[in-house]
Amino acid sequence: MPPRPRRNRPRNQGGLNEAAQLADRLQQAGYTKRDIARMINRDPSLVSQFYTKNKGAAFVTALREVLTAVEAAGITDLPELAAIAARHTQRRTTASGTRARVRGKALLVTPTGSGTGRVGAQAIASGSARLRPLIAEAARRGLRLAFTVRLAKTAYVHPSGSRTDSPGIRRDVIQRADHTEERSYGSAQTGGFDAADFARRVDAAGGDVTAAIHQWLVETERIHADAQIVHLEIRTWRPTTSR
Repeated sequence: MPPRPRRNRPRNQGGLNEAAQLADRLQQAGYTKRDIARMINRDPSLVSQFYTKNKGAAFVTALREVLTAVEAAGITDLPELAAIAARHTQRRTTASGTRARVRGKALLVTPTGSGTGRVGAQAIASGSARLRPLIAEAARRGLRLAFTVRLAKTAYVHPSGSRTDSPGIRRDVIQRADHTEERSYGSAQTGGFDAADFARRVDAAGGDVTAAIHQWLVETERIHADAQIVHLEIRTWRPTTSR
């Protein structure tokens, strides 16, 4: 179903760069900044910076092609629009013409398979996209995976410390002053989870890591369906082989 047009959006494009103007037109067509971020495979904060910090020049061609697909071809499917954008997204270049280095929080997987990535509320709301490469790389290497989530205390099905909730995990439940709890699922001691399985779940969720983890927690009857994750951490390691 095509997105519904957004109404009553103020129009003042005189000082906006081209990326912001294109983003505005996509929002007029019914897409949110979060949708636009998914189209270009970036965090929604970058889309906001089109307006506040004059960023986005590297995405103008991609956004222009996406807008054409929406307005001229009637394409509304986000994954299809993201595929169109990906064909026209180019890395920035330095003054000498070489590719610019990408800044960001590294999601490092070491040669031993150890890797960690964590995201907070803002990134979680946009699908925890920064964690997807970590999970994909872990799957490619045949690694194991564990994760920690923070939710409201009332969002969990089982009481704190229940072995039904996370059997074999020795780590205590961490209770926060804001009435949330952190709970861990999987560990090197218990074997954790197959990273490839979670990579498939993420792919099935359209790249939305938050949704994939949430679905697993609901399916395994650990959280209520309307629960909201407010913190997420992924850990990976190479499984030991018995001899």
